[in-house]
Amino acid sequence: MAQLKNDRLLRALRREPVDRTPVWIMRQAGRYLPEYRATRARAGGIMELFRSPELACEVTLQPLDRYDLDAAILFSDILTVPDALGLGLYFEAGEGPRFRNPVRSAADIAALPELDPERDLGYVMDAVRTIVKALDGRVPLIGFSGSPWTLATYMVEGGSTRDFARIKTLAFTDPARMHQLLALLADAVTRYLDAQIRAGAQAVQVFDTWGGVLGHAAYREFSLQYMARIVAGLRAGAGRDIPVILFTKGGGLWIEDIAATGCDCIGLDWTADLGAARRHTGARVALQGNMDPAILRAPPERIRAEVAALLDSFGPGSGHVFNLGHGITPEIDPENVRALVEAVRELSPAYHR
Repeated sequence: MAQLKNDRLLRALRREPVDRTPVWIMRQAGRYLPEYRATRARAGGIMELFRSPELACEVTLQPLDRYDLDAAILFSDILTVPDALGLGLYFEAGEGPRFRNPVRSAADIAALPELDPERDLGYVMDAVRTIVKALDGRVPLIGFSGSPWTLATYMVEGGSTRDFARIKTLAFTDPARMHQLLALLADAVTRYLDAQIRAGAQAVQVFDTWGGVLGHAAYREFSLQYMARIVAGLRAGAGRDIPVILFTKGGGLWIEDIAATGCDCIGLDWTADLGAARRHTGARVALQGNMDPAILRAPPERIRAEVAALLDSFGPGSGHVFNLGHGITPEIDPENVRALVEAVRELSPAYHR
């Protein structure tokens, strides 16, 4: 693997000194970019796109060719794991991801196989290797997975949901079965991320997209403990020296609990106060985020003002990775993303002297 020319992200994740705040953006390779839309059209669909290592590499690098970002993130989908477990992932126009074989019974859970990432998700590992080679040390590559709770939500509901009725019914009426499923997924995600690290990923993020729909105690029981299990598993394997980011959308209430998992960084959505989060966690973890993606609809001067406010909220010193509080939405003007990146580059050095 080529030596990194820009390791700013990794140093910030370890709370080591940096010359400026690193920046990358969730969903930075996506439909807001015309070059991405062209590649996706050429691929024939989203699943064909992330299942082709060469095309996944192409779209992963597209935002880096436009913007001075400090990391690439693997182009894939959080639902590759349940798909590899035999649930039959497909995408319905206008409705998002669906599964042909949702998990609805104890027998369904018992029938789930053990995941072998190289065998069952080899195209992801090939994509990681292809991207790392193409990057040639330009910036680090972030690998990722969905959290066990978030994956279980899609698997039990059969796709996207508004009320989470099926998954919460399972959790609250048959917790033993729920824990059986979550334990299986935690082990699968650990192996999956470990394989990404062995293929060349230099940091990993766990996306707990739906952890925030749980109540206070239920979050700890059904989401957080399984992410802690993943962190511990990675530390025992290839990920012993690899930074781990945990991102729970709506998780600002639980930052001290998340910090206690042993992760290196907590991703925050825009509902959390960045400065308060730093005060609560001290020097235990780095923090990532947390600009509201909707700010990118505003003019460049408003975007710059928001960047300035967030940098000021975190304050001087390392341990901040600038990012949005969730992914870029498709209607965003690419030039507004440029305004964000350039503002971070221009304004953040003053906090690192």
